[in-house]
Amino acid sequence: MKKVFLQPMTVRIWHWVNALSFFVLVATGVQIRYRDIPNLATFKTSVDLHNFFGFLLIADFLLWFAFYVFTGKIRVYVPLNPKKFIVGALRQMRYYGYGMMIGEKDPHHATPEEKFNPLQQSAYFMVMLILMPLQVVSGILLWDIRMFAGWIAMLGGLRVVDIVHVVAFFLLTAFLFVHVYLTTLGRTPLAHIKAMFTGYEEVEENE
Repeated sequence: MKKVFLQPMTVRIWHWVNALSFFVLVATGVQIRYRDIPNLATFKTSVDLHNFFGFLLIADFLLWFAFYVFTGKIRVYVPLNPKKFIVGALRQMRYYGYGMMIGEKDPHHATPEEKFNPLQQSAYFMVMLILMPLQVVSGILLWDIRMFAGWIAMLGGLRVVDIVHVVAFFLLTAFLFVHVYLTTLGRTPLAHIKAMFTGYEEVEENE
């Protein structure tokens, strides 16, 4: 086995702050939206926690975006070669749907330059560059509807902004379940999770 350094310290810190914030936002968001469910906290506490971790998530996202843009690493999220992307995506779909069931090896071998397989790349592109900005902007507008009344009206009204926020929430939450499941598909069930703590992932020498 050999170790490949995939996750810099900045990325690992961002990841775990993002994960903590997201879990708290999901819990408090459900509490705010559905007030009849069993209460884990008062409504005011839920709102205060939601606001605090919402701004923490925004700050974390902006730091992530700045790091990836200024270091040029943002390209790992963008498929630059359409032909290579399509071929790789089909190969990866076959692996997830059949190959891994019969013991085949993952056709994608992560490197610092190509951390994600094509399916991961397209999913993270959608999540980080489309859904997260929508969630951030709609969340800020809903944080103070009086202050941002003009912007809300320009975007179609409070109902439209609220729907965007809730739909983005459901899509991001659905992605979370898929993401957690996929982390267990490494060389061992905890290999990918361990790499997000240490920065290193172990792979076979011939890979």
